[in-house]
Amino acid sequence: MLIDLRELLSGSQDERIEKVSIESDSFDTGIAKYSILEKPEFELCITRIAKNKLEIKAESFVVLDIPCDRCLESVPTKVEYSVNEIVDFSDNAAGEEAKEEKDYIGGYELDVDRLVFGEILISMPGKTLCTPDCKGLCSICGHNLNVSECGCDRESLDPRMSVFKDILKNFKEV
Repeated sequence: MLIDLRELLSGSQDERIEKVSIESDSFDTGIAKYSILEKPEFELCITRIAKNKLEIKAESFVVLDIPCDRCLESVPTKVEYSVNEIVDFSDNAAGEEAKEEKDYIGGYELDVDRLVFGEILISMPGKTLCTPDCKGLCSICGHNLNVSECGCDRESLDPRMSVFKDILKNFKEV
């Protein structure tokens, strides 16, 4: 969704509150793409705080379909985000760094999806598990160990560590 900011910047309006929602049905991190299961409508408040300077605020959440990091089962994950940005449109703030940081501003339009997606990316969990005691997948056959055991011999140790295994065996025999 694009919001025109010209009325705020011209001074004919000091505050604008919009009920908006995310238009996209998926969230692409650049590494992975997740389906958005839930995306409630939220309130976006844009306030003129000085000449050519706007403050943008919003709070909400999305529910993403993220695979478990151990067993790859689908996990609906609630990601809460908070937007609190100040955008300066004056000439001295229009350097390359400011343009790169504010990729959600195009001319005098605010791209709500880009603004929110940046905040969601920051708020995403580092690790997603279906359950805290998830057993994951068998490293040999790929079977989900949460469902049942597969019978594979997973006791393959690093050959460099076999010396330590022999030492431990000798201590058990004594």
